[in-house]
Amino acid sequence: MNNAQIIGTGHYAPENIVTNDDLAKIIETSDEWIRTRTGIGERRISLGENTSDMAAKAALKAIEDAKISPEDIDFIFLATYSPDAFIPNTACIVQASIGAVNATCFDLSAACTGFIYGLDMATQFIKSGRAKCVLVIGAETQSKLLNWDDRGTCVLFGDGAGAAVVTAGEGPGVLACQSGSDGTKGWTLTVEGVPVRNPFMVNSPDAMYDLTNSTIKMDGKEIFKFAVGIMLKSVDELLKASGLSIEDIKYVIPHQANYRIIESTAKRLGVDIGKFYINIDRYGNTSAASIAIALDELAKGGNLEKGDKLLMVGFGGGLTYGGVIVEW
Repeated sequence: MNNAQIIGTGHYAPENIVTNDDLAKIIETSDEWIRTRTGIGERRISLGENTSDMAAKAALKAIEDAKISPEDIDFIFLATYSPDAFIPNTACIVQASIGAVNATCFDLSAACTGFIYGLDMATQFIKSGRAKCVLVIGAETQSKLLNWDDRGTCVLFGDGAGAAVVTAGEGPGVLACQSGSDGTKGWTLTVEGVPVRNPFMVNSPDAMYDLTNSTIKMDGKEIFKFAVGIMLKSVDELLKASGLSIEDIKYVIPHQANYRIIESTAKRLGVDIGKFYINIDRYGNTSAASIAIALDELAKGGNLEKGDKLLMVGFGGGLTYGGVIVEW
């Protein structure tokens, strides 16, 4: 059976940096208020680049890092909840942009867990022999979904993209995958879609759709409670599946949602926070892109050696959750 290996990574974020002080000029907030509650100091906000634009730039960096050609890619799995359009899917737009002419393309919708879901799927496709080379991308333009008058959400999120090339190989590679969902808590994090309306309905909604309905709405307290518990569950299941202990893990790469969530998880695992790779202070919560961006920063920063074991774990809207252990 083929083993799935990550052979290249890349990421891209808009050049436009928005600090907490910048936000304080447009809403009632402060740098101190945001930092103490979230750990965020700044985030990248698009000045026009859409999800496919950022995804393509991250993808090309990962392809270059992997030393492959776009034509080598069999599948593109693109995780996002902020696509360019309903149709075509954003993965197809990226395919055309980067010239991956042989790839089958589709989007995944699992919010912040999307990149993890994509890695899991890529692993299964490769192990089964269905694919030899898969491009997994997490990309979000959340700025277009934010209510910029709601300080409870607009201070949290940023735009960006990250990508990984996963191929069949003989080395260890992906050691374990874990995932799950809890749809009963879906109401805690939502972005509404277009309502059902047609001329055959007795009480059809107004023809004009109120765009303010399609902004991020979140119950932060419920998400916090879910996040810490589910991250611990994912870590435990991954370690059991791989036969490893937390001491065997060089770095934990968590979804970058809130520093306090990461800190609480580390404490309950009984490990030093230094084992967790954290960049939320510079990017905010980039949803499906967050783990992918962190993975690329870690890889390009000279922090990894062959044989190092990484545990990536996330949670997101749906609610969804999951993780992957990789031997580098």
